[in-house]
Amino acid sequence: MFSDLTIGFIGSGNMGEAMIHGLLSRELVTPQQIIAADPRVDRLAELRERYAVQTTTDNLEAATKADILVLSVKPQVLDAVLPEVRGGARTCSLVISIVAGAPIRKIADGLANAFVVRVMPNTPARIGQSMSVWTATAEVPELQREQARALLQALGEEVYVKDEDYLDMATALSGTGPAYVFLFMEALVDAGVHLGFSRHIAEKLVLQTMRGSVEYAAQVEGHLAELRNQVTSPGGTSAEALYQLEKGGLRTVIARAVWAAYQRSVSLGGGQKVSRLAGRHPDHNGESNFGGG
Repeated sequence: MFSDLTIGFIGSGNMGEAMIHGLLSRELVTPQQIIAADPRVDRLAELRERYAVQTTTDNLEAATKADILVLSVKPQVLDAVLPEVRGGARTCSLVISIVAGAPIRKIADGLANAFVVRVMPNTPARIGQSMSVWTATAEVPELQREQARALLQALGEEVYVKDEDYLDMATALSGTGPAYVFLFMEALVDAGVHLGFSRHIAEKLVLQTMRGSVEYAAQVEGHLAELRNQVTSPGGTSAEALYQLEKGGLRTVIARAVWAAYQRSVSLGGGQKVSRLAGRHPDHNGESNFGGG
């Protein structure tokens, strides 16, 4: 599927490297088929040493050589990057953007290339456990859609959505999600240390508990509330702990955090209003109502 194709990366930070690692570890391409562009010379040296890929500090060079171009830059620099690479990117058979908040039409118009896929992955891509939500312009041919799907499957799981509005929602839920999980894990570890565990042991307890709970939830059928009830005996320790979490407003705090991340994603894309698919603000009538469709 990627035979004799060159994949160029404009921006080679954590997510760019995660995609490079996924492509090479799954043997979808060879190192010679990848060219990574980044302004940091030391960063490019790291990538050459780790993966033996081509590198350049010239974004236009990478775009010109690429058949498939991946935009993995920060949203704040996108307006400067698009005209810089336009001359090379306009002939690419596919452009994949993982730029948070950047509308797909802005990418297509900025590069004079209608074959654009927009993706929201997350950082577990570095270990092949990403959750990527993606969509494509109507002009993207089926072959290129399959190429995008194969690339994302090299990073973990992928979900295609027809409406681009879901990408901003995915940014707030799964794209930013690892930060929420890590903060919760950090809080649990700190609580374990407060109880008297060494930090090393507390971290091991929390990591395995999180890992086991996630795998259990993924493999056992049933609502998450049912799984929670399985470890909640009347008058027991779980019941007391959950009472305190609910009393502290855990659900509301999470809903507000996800909503704030969603609004930030929309604003990064230049939007002035929330998505037409979005639900109500979590404080509306004291409830959250995300999603839709």
